[in-house]
Amino acid sequence: MLRMKTLKLILIRLGQVALVLLGATFFVSILVRQLPGDIAYMINPTATAAERASLRHELGLDRNYFVSYWMWLSPILRGDFGFFIFGGKVLPVIKSAVPPTLQLIFYTQIVALAVAIPLGITSAYKQGTRFDRFISTTLFSLHSIPNFGIGLILSVLVGVKLGIVPPSGYGRISDGLLQHFKFMLLPVMTLAIAPISSYTRLLRSEMIATMREDFVTLAKSKGLSNVRILFRHVLRPSSITLMTSAALSMGGLIGGALVIEIIFVIPGMGTQLAKAIGAREFIALQSYVVIVATFYLLFNTIVDILITFVDPRTRNRHA
Repeated sequence: MLRMKTLKLILIRLGQVALVLLGATFFVSILVRQLPGDIAYMINPTATAAERASLRHELGLDRNYFVSYWMWLSPILRGDFGFFIFGGKVLPVIKSAVPPTLQLIFYTQIVALAVAIPLGITSAYKQGTRFDRFISTTLFSLHSIPNFGIGLILSVLVGVKLGIVPPSGYGRISDGLLQHFKFMLLPVMTLAIAPISSYTRLLRSEMIATMREDFVTLAKSKGLSNVRILFRHVLRPSSITLMTSAALSMGGLIGGALVIEIIFVIPGMGTQLAKAIGAREFIALQSYVVIVATFYLLFNTIVDILITFVDPRTRNRHA
């Protein structure tokens, strides 16, 4: 019975992912069509009016929104992500740009959670103390600084003046793990500061609320150690909100990666999105949105399903 409920939940979530992807890409296709200028003229400024009309027809720019969208979507369903208006296929660029962005976001989440969870637990346990106030003030101050400002400061200070790690660029894993992590250190630190602040304060408040519950009082009355109560009885129910926040922050990380990749010259999806917007590569732009939205939705779906195993009380609500 439990397996059927879990399978049903997965199928429902995948259906929702498909609907959201369709809505997001269709909305982007409408926005792209509203950009000023004539794409046919940009492709071939010397073309005649008849040649430009033929090119618009080939690209679907003279059709209504639904027909134009289907002309783009039908090849996507066959694994063809289209072409660049000025030449070349989009799929090879996606294959080369996705790994750097995924690595950047994945490392950022690992670092943010690895730092925020101990800080959140310690702050909750020592609530009201100098340590708690110091951590809260420091994280709040760092969170108020834009990530591009932090990135520029780290790049100049740590990368250029101190020379500890490269100030910009990207090293592939195949070139060596040490070199790869040297290039990723500053971008990850830049992106991780905001989620560390959010996760720490969120986990702290959730744990403080959980420590006031009756089952925690019962555990204390049984003589259990504070460490066991914190990690066995308080952390697990308090981590549900943290997991949800981590999933929702994926959107912010993807948006932040666009700026950070440009600052640190990382050839990821953020850089490619910026190029596509600047060059009005509307076909490539829609394909990039599909990739970004897919990873964002799948990550949220996976976390939503994992929550049912972390907290069994949510299974009936999901069902």
